[in-house]
Parts: sequence; structure tokens; C-alpha cells
Amino acid sequence: MKKVLLLLAAPAMIFFASCGGTKTEEATTSLPGMMETNITVNGNKLSIMVPDSTKGKLEVIEQSWGATEIKVGKDFQISITEGEGDIALTKSDIAGNDVNKFKRFVKDEPTLVFWESEITGPEYHFYSIVKAGTTSYVVEDIKGEIFTEKGVQTMIDASKTLKAKEAAKPNA
Repeated sequence: MKKVLLLLAAPAMIFFASCGGTKTEEATTSLPGMMETNITVNGNKLSIMVPDSTKGKLEVIEQSWGATEIKVGKDFQISITEGEGDIALTKSDIAGNDVNKFKRFVKDEPTLVFWESEITGPEYHFYSIVKAGTTSYVVEDIKGEIFTEKGVQTMIDASKTLKAKEAAKPNA
């Protein structure tokens, strides 16, 4: 009888041990209050996490100049463009802006700048370079709206989830 129980229990243990993936895989692909959406940037198929529908209507706009803009309500508006980007040039532009006066860097990293500036009140912006597959993309907030520090941090968190999608394999 013990052998029969052991025989039945072994496959069940193997099944449960192999289910579901690891916690670290799940943590990198899902964020609370976010959902995955598929986009195309310059012909490249990608996925990214964006705020779910409780935050507003999802709009994905492919611009004629090659950028793909993603908007969810007023607080989440990003632009993704294929390219290597230039953090040093961006920092120079930030410092030299006579209208939107630079206040401070919230984060200053090799592939990300997150800064506070001011015209009539504080506003926050970011510029990042993200590698998805073998291609680099510039991800930044869409200029025009005034974003909070928390709102920009949400956009930065989303930009870090940008991934290349595998092309559909032809049927054999």
C-alpha cells in the first residue's frame, strides 16, 4: 500500500514543483495596477506594462516620425523612439533651457535622467535609454503636461518593462 501511495505522490510533487515559474520572473513582468500591452515602434514588435483601465483610457499612437506614444489618462504619457539616445546631450539641453528652469536631478544614472524643473510651478520629466532585445529605445515623457514626481516614477517603472516580442513562427 505504501508503494502505491508513493507511486501516486511522486508525479503530483513533480507537477506542483514545475508549475508557475519563479517569483523573480513574475516580479519583473508585472507591476500592481499595471497591465501588459503590445505595441509597434518603427516596425519592431514590443510589449510594455502600462496603467490599467482604472487610470484612464489607453491610447497608442504611432507618429509619422517613428515614435510610438502611449497615453493612459493625464498622468501617464510616454514616447518611445528607436535609437541609441544621448544622456549627455539631454543633460546639456536640460541645463540650457531658459523657459523650463532646471531645479535638480532626482536620478542621474548612465541610462536615465529624472529631473525637476519649473515654469510657474514644479514639474518632473524623464529621459531613459532602454535595451529591448538587440535594439535600443529612447523612452521619455511627452512634453506639454505637468507631471508629478510620483507620476514620472510610474512612467520610469513602466519603461523598464519594455521587451521585444518574438516574431510569430511560420507553421511547419
